[in-house]
Order: sequence, then C-alpha cells, then structure tokens
Amino acid sequence: MSEPVTLEDIYQLFRASAEEFDRRLRESDLRRAEMERIFAEAKLENERRAAEAKLESDRQAAEAKLENERRAAEAKLENDRRAAELERQAAEAKLESDRRSAEAERSMAELKRTVERTSKAVDSLTTRWGRFVEELVEPAVLRLFQEKGIDIKEVYPRARVKRQGIAMEIDILGVDDTDLVVVECKSRLSQDDVDEFIEKLTRFKIAFPHYQNYRAYGAVAGIEINEGIDRYAYRKGLFVIKPSGDTVAIINDADFQPNTW
Repeated sequence: MSEPVTLEDIYQLFRASAEEFDRRLRESDLRRAEMERIFAEAKLENERRAAEAKLESDRQAAEAKLENERRAAEAKLENDRRAAELERQAAEAKLESDRRSAEAERSMAELKRTVERTSKAVDSLTTRWGRFVEELVEPAVLRLFQEKGIDIKEVYPRARVKRQGIAMEIDILGVDDTDLVVVECKSRLSQDDVDEFIEKLTRFKIAFPHYQNYRAYGAVAGIEINEGIDRYAYRKGLFVIKPSGDTVAIINDADFQPNTW
C-alpha cells in the first residue's frame, strides 16, 4: 500500500516546482538577454556595414566626380589647346597668304615692268630692223620694178598722211605717171603682216586721194619670211622682195599676175 501524502510532501513538491519555475524563468531571461545581445550585435554589425557601404559609395562617388571633373578639365584644356593651335595655324596661313599675295603682286609688278621694258626693247629693235629693211630695199625699188615693167621714177620713204580722221604710213612709195607701188617692209614677214597690208591697200586711195586714178601695186619685203608666206603673198597678188647677196630681189616668177588696188 502506498504511503499517505502529507502536507510536507505537498510543500516540498510546491517548493520544488517553484524552484524549477524560477530556474526556467532565469534560463528564459538569460536566453532572452542573449537573443537581445545577438540582435543588438547584429543590428550594430548591419549599421556598421551600412555605414561602411555608404562611406565606400560616397568615396566612389566622390572619386568618380573628381575623375569626371579631371577629365572634363583635361578635355577643356585639350579643346582650348586645339582651338589655340587652329587659331595659330589660321594666323600663320593668313600671314603666309598675305606674304605670297604681296610677293605675287611684287612679282606681277616686276613682270609688268619687265614686259614693258622688253616690249619697248622689241619695239625699238623691230623699228630699227624695219628701218634697216627699208634702207636696204629703198635704193633697189626703181631698178626692181622697172625690170618688172613698172616704170617707177619717184621713191618716197615713209610716206605719211593724216586727213579726215584717216592716218596712214607707207614704208616705201614708188610712183610713175600712171602706176605706183606700195611696199611694206618687215624684219620677219608673217601671214598677219600680209593680211594687214592687203587691208591697208584697200584704204590707200582713201588716205591718198590724189592717186585715185593710178594703178596701185603691192609688195612685201622681209629679211626673214615665215615658211610658206612668200607663196601666200604671191597668191594674193603681191610682189615679194627677199635679200639676195648684198642687195634684194623680187622672187616672183614670169607667170606672176599682180593684183591692183
């Protein structure tokens, strides 16, 4: 048979239960405190990490900003340098262009002066050669044309006239009673010279009207005659005079039929 439960047993059981409750309560408090500690440490760690992350982000943002500002400053400096270089090159190009333009103007002015001097020298030389040809041909005109059946009796070197706005100069003019010969003298005879002389012959009697009733013949003389121009003048009905030894001669053959103006 079991023993009867006494009040002391109940008290002992109650006290044991109370002690167990207190123990468990203390353990619960300890666990709660540990959890709170762990949570606090975790919170602090999270806050620390968040702060570190923010600091790192701010540092990186600041570095990126500084890098961007540095690159922008370098880009601006490079752009300014290039702009300055372009301005310098443009200024140098303008100076070079102005220099070349001035040099070209000086060269053109010098060339113009040279051309003018050359033209004057050529004109002077041409005039002297022309005078030489005239002086070579003039003494032979009477003989040359008398041999061709044109009985020239008078010779006028450099016959000039100016009337009613018409001016003309004839290198050599040979005249008889009914015929006359107009002679054009050139140091070098060209086709243009022949054509211009023929045009002069068409105006001859307008400039010299007192020869209106004369038969006018034309002759060209040259120390040098461009190739084929003697035949060209021949076909135009002109006498052609060329140097021959110490004098000059008419080279037209016996079949030649002179034109008259």
